[in-house]
Amino acid sequence: MCKILIADDEEKIREVIKEYAEFENYTVYQAEDGMQAVNMVKENDFDIIILDVMMPKLDGFSACKEIKKIKDIPVLMLSARGDEYDKLFGFEIGVDDYVVKPFSPKEVMARINVIIKRHRSAEPDRNETLVFGGLEIDMAGRNVYVDGKKVDMTPKEYDLLFYLVRNRGIALSRDKLLEDVWGFDFFGDDRTVDTHIKMLRGSIGPYRDYIVTLRGLGYKFEA
Repeated sequence: MCKILIADDEEKIREVIKEYAEFENYTVYQAEDGMQAVNMVKENDFDIIILDVMMPKLDGFSACKEIKKIKDIPVLMLSARGDEYDKLFGFEIGVDDYVVKPFSPKEVMARINVIIKRHRSAEPDRNETLVFGGLEIDMAGRNVYVDGKKVDMTPKEYDLLFYLVRNRGIALSRDKLLEDVWGFDFFGDDRTVDTHIKMLRGSIGPYRDYIVTLRGLGYKFEA
């Protein structure tokens, strides 16, 4: 049975999501602020966390950063603000999806189910380490090394790199990357992919040219 943590200072929102989640046989936990959510993550394992952006003590973005330092748990962010900057910032710090209030509980549950399914399918099913020159990619351990030094990346950077590597040599359009890496009904556009490619290239430094830009189409991994 999947475990979900809902962190929102509005009790009505927590209860609405809880009702729909329990209907789909989720075990639901609740937090009233970001600080409580982080402390609960330290003591429990969850399959997904829903965070409201505007919360007392610790806002959703800050809570997400702290949670990602502790455990690799997918995060769905809720916010009354729909600014593109806020959304892109969320994805840069590791948010898996972003829903603007007011929202449909059914849509939220659909996104939750897809995120969990995608997160589980992204987990390597075999021990495999790929080496491309000085770039070493430990698929099972979800680690990346550049010239022997471990590189810290955002969860979405890992997802994007692993997807590119699994499909190395194949031309991948931006739409294809959005569909397979970001998933269900993602709000973003080409700039979302381009922003994360830029971040990923920065992370792998001297091997940035392994990610080839296909003008007018997208990208491919070629070492």
